[in-house]
Amino acid sequence: MPDDRAGRDKQAQDEENRQRMRAMLEELERGDETEPPVEEAELDALDAELDAVTFPATGLELVEAVGYHEVESAEGTRDLAELLPRSEREEYDSPEAVRARVQRPTIAAAMRRIVEAADELGGVEFGSSQREGYERTFRELQAIDAVDDDEGIPVVADWVVERIREKEKLPGSRDVRRRAAKFCRSSGYEIRDDEWLGV
Repeated sequence: MPDDRAGRDKQAQDEENRQRMRAMLEELERGDETEPPVEEAELDALDAELDAVTFPATGLELVEAVGYHEVESAEGTRDLAELLPRSEREEYDSPEAVRARVQRPTIAAAMRRIVEAADELGGVEFGSSQREGYERTFRELQAIDAVDDDEGIPVVADWVVERIREKEKLPGSRDVRRRAAKFCRSSGYEIRDDEWLGV
């Protein structure tokens, strides 16, 4: 490129476009995250309690060791026993994994119910990709302003638990998304086809 005004303008425009693209990509990465309702001070207090636990630890071991510990969030106070499943199949590698699980108490409580229902069946495997799909669906429900007080999360969790007990298997991630979308539409919220719930 020649070192003249047009060349310098082109380089400046290219750099501006690259910065805009980086900013857009960062925004897209953050776009499906909701702000955790649990404050850092609460999570620091939890870390102090978890120092007494040997990791990796199962959900059952954690509930027995620190299940009494209360976590304060925007949604109220909950014991860890309400947020972590009493399961020997659910394992946490570190205190950070527990911390990440309880950052969103409404979602953690819903996932606890689902994991415990799946445990009742014994042979049902709850894979990480399926779990991530369920959690993303719950995060999407939580992010929808039109659905007040995260009421969609327990509705969808109830549906998942019923399906597990009736059909003796976990519903697919797409089925859970459809049920969440149905709830949103019945609450007056429009779901676009290009959204996670738009299946």
